[in-house]
Amino acid sequence: MLFNIYIKELIDSLRDKRTLLLTVFLPILMMTALTFFYENMISGDEGETYTLAVESGLSSEQEMVLNNIENVELVTVEDLQETLLNGDAQAAIVFEAEFDEKVQAGEVGNIEIIGDTFSQNTSNLIYLVTSQLAEYERILVTERLINADVDPGITQAVAIEQTELSTEDSNIMLLALLIPMILAIAISVGSSPAAADLFAGEKERKTMEALLMTPVNRSTLLLAKFLTISSVGTIIGLLTLTVVIIEIAFFTEHLKAAVNLGDQMILIFAVGIIIIILYSSLMGAVLMITSIIGKTVKEAQSYASPILMLAVVPLIFITGLSVNEFTLNHFILPFVNIFAIITELIFGIVNWQHILIVIGSNLAVIVIIFIISRILFSKDKWVID
Repeated sequence: MLFNIYIKELIDSLRDKRTLLLTVFLPILMMTALTFFYENMISGDEGETYTLAVESGLSSEQEMVLNNIENVELVTVEDLQETLLNGDAQAAIVFEAEFDEKVQAGEVGNIEIIGDTFSQNTSNLIYLVTSQLAEYERILVTERLINADVDPGITQAVAIEQTELSTEDSNIMLLALLIPMILAIAISVGSSPAAADLFAGEKERKTMEALLMTPVNRSTLLLAKFLTISSVGTIIGLLTLTVVIIEIAFFTEHLKAAVNLGDQMILIFAVGIIIIILYSSLMGAVLMITSIIGKTVKEAQSYASPILMLAVVPLIFITGLSVNEFTLNHFILPFVNIFAIITELIFGIVNWQHILIVIGSNLAVIVIIFIISRILFSKDKWVID
């Protein structure tokens, strides 16, 4: 009986074209756009050319300094402010009138850089220009010390050498945030319409009374609907993950280069599927309560809106942390632990202790929520009124 009800509810949930669009194609479309957005963000600065406005009458020395900056095009204009306000250049540079003379005389030459740092392009250009000017200043200081018969090394008191602990691609952390966020949002958005329809929708259509009059135990009916919501979320999660993996493998360069799962690829994918099923069940249990409480589909969706925020809230707890900084709390706390364990998997780490803690803590929460749902579902005021 349970299996028959489950299959019927699952078919009904996927039969409606509008629901199918909202639960399957819309999340996949959103995640596809997000994947290419991150890829474009990573590669956005490559080959980017910036325009730097200068006044006429630059000396050969000044032109040589500025022309050595890669990806920067100089444009000579009469009015620097107007050029910047019109968007014809991202920044401007002004050398004081006696700049070369002061530099040759061992004095300080003043340079003014003009730009709006609220613009990312302007910030990038100013960084390139200041880096080049810093190198130019270092050369000048070295020449002055040599001319003064002073060892240039006297200006260096500390030598700093940075060694990177991780040998992973620097983009893998971005991917470690992208994948769990994509899955969490897709599963949450996709499961919500099905959850709202299975309980609040039945009440709104006045079909719940007839359903309860059948010789089916309420626990069996509740379990069948819960499995339906969880299955819809699992299907969406697996489809979204498959689509994202294909897109990363065949249509991205930087995100693809960041992935290196080694010999544990099959094991990592298998654990990933278990995590998707687990998260779908957890989200399904939470959304089931909102649908039981809601009297209409619209009301149930209103209750579910704050719940859907749980798809992105965990980012607050793990953003900026490396995998070796995760504590036991990150693997115990529901929703957060899903992000933490997927991050480990993306880094190629299979820690069975962490995996079992994640599974155990989420199963405990699912059971508690299901018991609360059963109590609510046994009372007619929540099911019929």
